Amino acid sequence: MNATGQIWTLVWTFALMSFFAVGGANSAIPEMHRLAVDVHHWMNDKQFADIFAISQLSPGPNVLIVTLIGYSVAGVAGALAATLAMCGPTAILAYSISRLMRHSSDARWPAMVQAALVPLSIGLMGASALILALAADRNWVAALLTIVAAVLAFATKLNPFWILAAGGLLGFAGVV
Repeated sequence: MNATGQIWTLVWTFALMSFFAVGGANSAIPEMHRLAVDVHHWMNDKQFADIFAISQLSPGPNVLIVTLIGYSVAGVAGALAATLAMCGPTAILAYSISRLMRHSSDARWPAMVQAALVPLSIGLMGASALILALAADRNWVAALLTIVAAVLAFATKLNPFWILAAGGLLGFAGVV
């Protein structure tokens, strides 16, 4: 496929996905993975996991993963197209809904919609974590490290920086 075709595929893919990214771009990670790895074959599991890690380490919003996927597919033009396609439609939708909710502030339905979106967002984030673990963990040591990190993050008040630093050091040492 030529560069223009790739860019239009990126735009179509991320514009549609933007409407399902309830809770932010990270909630759409399973679908991003499926489309980028399994459907379009833009990258493999390891490349996807690496791009996710880079996007999370970089300062800025978590939507940077979309920019990096677009860049890997079609360079700077792909990065811009994917990012605008992911952010534009939902920004317009959010603006429209906020105006509607402001005019319906005494109605019950806005609170019901917001309450319904909380478990949906949590479920999508859990699915994202599972997909990333399956994409990144290639041996039992890596899987064990992921489980220990998740338990520590959930069960303790340990600063996540220390968990990330420990994982980084283990990776640097060649353990995972």
